[in-house]
Amino acid sequence: MIRCWIGFVCAVHLGAAHWSFEPVTAPAPPAVKDNGWAQSAVDRFILARLEREGLKPSPEAPKAALLRRLCLDLTGLPPTLEQQQEFLSDNRPDAYERMVESLLKSPHYGEKWGRYWLDLARYADSDGFRSDRFRPNAWRYRDWIIAALNRDMPFDRFTIEQLAGDLLPGASLEQRVATGFHRNTLTNREGGIDPEQFRVEQVIDRVNTTATVWLGLTIGCAQCHDHKYDPITQREYYRLFAFFNTAEELDIDAPVPGEAGPRMAARPSYDRERAKVLEKYGVPGLMPEWERRMIEAAANPGKWLDWDHAFDDLRTDLDQGEKILRTVPEKRTRRQTKLLTDYFVSNYHRVITKERRKELAFDDLRKALRALDESLPRMAEAPVFAHERPDRTTHIFDRGDYKNPRERVEPGVPAILPALDSPAGGPPTRLDLARWLVSPEHPLTARVFVNRVWQEYFGVGLVKTADNFGSQGERPSHPELLDWLAADFAKNRWSMKALHRTIVSSAAYRQSSVITPELAKRDPANRLIARQGRFRLPAESIRDSALQASGLLSPETGGPSVRVHEANGRDRYRRGLYIDLRRTAPYALLSNFDAPNGYRPVCSRGRSNTPLQALQLLNDPLFVEAARALAVRADGDLDRMFRMTLARTPAADERAWLSEKIDRVSAASVLLNLDEFLTRE
Repeated sequence: MIRCWIGFVCAVHLGAAHWSFEPVTAPAPPAVKDNGWAQSAVDRFILARLEREGLKPSPEAPKAALLRRLCLDLTGLPPTLEQQQEFLSDNRPDAYERMVESLLKSPHYGEKWGRYWLDLARYADSDGFRSDRFRPNAWRYRDWIIAALNRDMPFDRFTIEQLAGDLLPGASLEQRVATGFHRNTLTNREGGIDPEQFRVEQVIDRVNTTATVWLGLTIGCAQCHDHKYDPITQREYYRLFAFFNTAEELDIDAPVPGEAGPRMAARPSYDRERAKVLEKYGVPGLMPEWERRMIEAAANPGKWLDWDHAFDDLRTDLDQGEKILRTVPEKRTRRQTKLLTDYFVSNYHRVITKERRKELAFDDLRKALRALDESLPRMAEAPVFAHERPDRTTHIFDRGDYKNPRERVEPGVPAILPALDSPAGGPPTRLDLARWLVSPEHPLTARVFVNRVWQEYFGVGLVKTADNFGSQGERPSHPELLDWLAADFAKNRWSMKALHRTIVSSAAYRQSSVITPELAKRDPANRLIARQGRFRLPAESIRDSALQASGLLSPETGGPSVRVHEANGRDRYRRGLYIDLRRTAPYALLSNFDAPNGYRPVCSRGRSNTPLQALQLLNDPLFVEAARALAVRADGDLDRMFRMTLARTPAADERAWLSEKIDRVSAASVLLNLDEFLTRE
């Protein structure tokens, strides 16, 4: 105990002066000797460091390589033949800037950077755990992210709506959909669990995820005890916990354009037919007694084992099942009534004999109800947050055990960070927390975000530990540049597109990725940024690039997630972003290339290199199909095939070898498997 206490006191003492907790400043760009190279303030910070080290920046990348890099970074797709023709033939001095603006306006921009944010949001299309039930409406949040990015929603608003959109005055449907960020937690539906335990675990996940994504801190260490390295106490952890403890999960109707009208028109007829079918099979007369017995069993556990099992399944299998059951029928919403009725029809057999089950013929009833549901025009739903339990109190859990609550705490934030102003008349809410995260005086949020964006462009952040800005994380390689970017981000009204524009317009970004012997020796990890990074594409971009090059890629954006192996037509060729992501059984190609599984926020993807990856790219049915389509699309023209895949023409020896040794389909397969094709230079 003494050792832990001393360690914490030291952490607090050091934390008070730790660089990431200091206010963000806007340092003036330093003076440099080579004024001709620097294109922006970003370059002056980079160049000043290089000049101190006695190094020079790399020359600008060739125009074709620059275009491919830019397209992959801003849209996740390689350049089309039309984009290559337009850019390579444009000799105007602002040709590069024009291409940047074109790509920022592309709907594919939101798809590329939406996938980055979904990594942080631990997005998936299933519950996790053993049952791993499919979440048919998770995509609604995913599409909100893409749309918000495409219209350049300011990051402060982007933050507020995801954390507390339901609490905004007069919250719109889309602002409520945004709160799906914290509905990406895992859901345990296994029999015999304690629902309260897993509700608490979901709240803990929400606290830890919020801290990781916006603060860049490993605050989860304080769940059981005071943080041993950073100045965060266990009491402060549970004060953050209190912000999320009162929230309840809710599913709402969330139609996309064109859905509400047909649904409303068909609804009266559907309701009449449904009522007739339920009456035919006696459901209205059977349900009240079933509900009474379920509630009675809940009050007398162990008295009737069959009813115990039935009630336990209701709590775990039906979202908000116990709450709906305990709501008097007259006060249930239409959605709640339908959910409970459908559950009753599917599960009444648990508490009746086989003979009674056969007599009721509920199997036929289920088929009839399913056919009715399929006849009703589809309308999207969305998993959201609702502030429904303000009466729920929060306590510090002894050693993190929810069964051992101690001192009661009110919502609050760590003392090492700026104070959170509480509104008059009550404790602060999630909305106050969200606004606090993007307040001008907050030292972490802007730094953490711009660092992760930089990481996407250079392969590593200015702070290498993108998930840890605490005392155990690495110090920034260019602290003044990090602060300048953070201050400029806020100054530009938190415009994410402006941040992207600033970085990709810099001379530092445009450098060649070729590494010289001197740089290999002096700076192998490229921490000085004397060149561009060269790294393998993300999993989704590898697949999308093959589809784009072969002409198979479906241009459709948004909509329900696709089960690729079951899909027909163009759905088979949707971007990787739209593939149904099952936590326990992810799509093999994406998983093999280090795509996250949705269990926790991922701040930086790994880049493994395994033999299985090569085997998959050579033999995966999709890549075989893409190679054939590429060969047909290129019509036997090797130059055209090279431009489609690598955005360049082949060298003489490449053309000669491919022409003499293999056929065109094999040549297409070779190009799709080249390191150059899989790499962003």
